[in-house]
Amino acid sequence: MKFGAVVSLLLLQAATLPAEPKLSKAAQALIKIERDWSDADVKKDVAALDRILAEDWTGIDFEGVVMTKAAVLREVGAKSDITSTTSTVLGEMKIRIFGNTAVVSGTEVEKSQYKGEDSSGEYIWTDVFVLRKGRWQAVSSQSTKLTAKEGEEVLAQRHLPETLTRLIVH
Repeated sequence: MKFGAVVSLLLLQAATLPAEPKLSKAAQALIKIERDWSDADVKKDVAALDRILAEDWTGIDFEGVVMTKAAVLREVGAKSDITSTTSTVLGEMKIRIFGNTAVVSGTEVEKSQYKGEDSSGEYIWTDVFVLRKGRWQAVSSQSTKLTAKEGEEVLAQRHLPETLTRLIVH
């Protein structure tokens, strides 16, 4: 009898545990955009990047280079070998929505080359989106490589905050 009571109590507790928070439609849309963006980088898909990036988008890459949408589309459209990403695996993302503005932070592991050198590794990034005419567009981005080449000073440690190791939506 005691075993049955314990099992019943455990089942009752399990039934009252809070469920995983459901993602809002906006959060789902932003996750899809991030995945599409990652795919577009690998496929060098100019049309997808043109749709995702706002006309006034600026980005800062892992070397501190400031980029514009026009420059990125020109480079991708020319099939430039300045940068080449062969695979990207997105980690979990943190999404914070403030009315018509959203901040998405996440991690990724990519296999890539930049200016003829291997730039593969783990990155942490933040993208800012604005809802314009019913759709989200990126207006600002920043990416940091989590590890430096051997022998160089490590500027970004691999100690990720707890909030970036799981999906949280506010």
